[in-house]
Amino acid sequence: MSDRLSVAKTYKLYIGGAFPRSESGRSYPVRDNKGGFLANAAQGSRKDVREAVVAARKAFGGWARATAYNRGQVLYRVAELLEGRREQFIAETAASEGVATKKAQSTVDAAIDRWVWYAGWTDKIATVLGASNPVAGPYFSFSVPEPTGVVGVLAPQSSSLLGLVSVVAPVIATGNTAVVITSQERPLPAITLSEVLATSDVPGGVVNIVTGRTAELAPWLASHADVNALDLAGAPEAMRAELEGAAAETVKRVLRARATEPDWTAQPDISRLRAFVETKTVWHPMGV
Repeated sequence: MSDRLSVAKTYKLYIGGAFPRSESGRSYPVRDNKGGFLANAAQGSRKDVREAVVAARKAFGGWARATAYNRGQVLYRVAELLEGRREQFIAETAASEGVATKKAQSTVDAAIDRWVWYAGWTDKIATVLGASNPVAGPYFSFSVPEPTGVVGVLAPQSSSLLGLVSVVAPVIATGNTAVVITSQERPLPAITLSEVLATSDVPGGVVNIVTGRTAELAPWLASHADVNALDLAGAPEAMRAELEGAAAETVKRVLRARATEPDWTAQPDISRLRAFVETKTVWHPMGV
């Protein structure tokens, strides 16, 4: 009989393509739906959020300039790696959300398919949202969607993987970079997703994942002057007006949360792709 001790996993943040510990040195226990201990997660701080924003801003230029086809290939590679770690995601989703294995399997499969769906939109969204405008003169006029910039994402609280994928994938599919505050009580699938991102072709800083207390971290993200947009999907209901007000002070684009968390298994549309793009109109004289 082996007396070997297994190697305990240390759950960390994911910032700039690396896995730092929280500068605060804090952690908090993650429990299943019955109160059983699962792990200790890093409890991120204001400084961690600031570092994540710096990393996202640094990565934005290169990611926004990448061709839409290239972004699609990168996102598809993430789906491949998600498929390769399917069993781990099933186990973590079942433990985190307190669902049966069969339900967790369905959720993980939907999350992988959702990532593929958004990967397919990267080189099509410009055609759908862009236009060649009619002009009464010797000019061409084109309207083209461009990424907004750095997007702060408050991940859904209940749907720890499918909901997370449903809000993160459309942000980066259109060329934005993201700072994600995970589900407070169910962060483990998000941490494993960060490991997938780190071993995929997604450049460091394109997605940054911070675990911790949502009510503590969200105001710093909402008020940060270098964050261009905010997705309030997982914002506590009592804080939503406050966060919108903080975002308004720095003229952020805000995607409001629904009154109740949506059914993430429903077929998505392009509304989340549309939410974080700006329309640029270009005029050019016609040749003779």
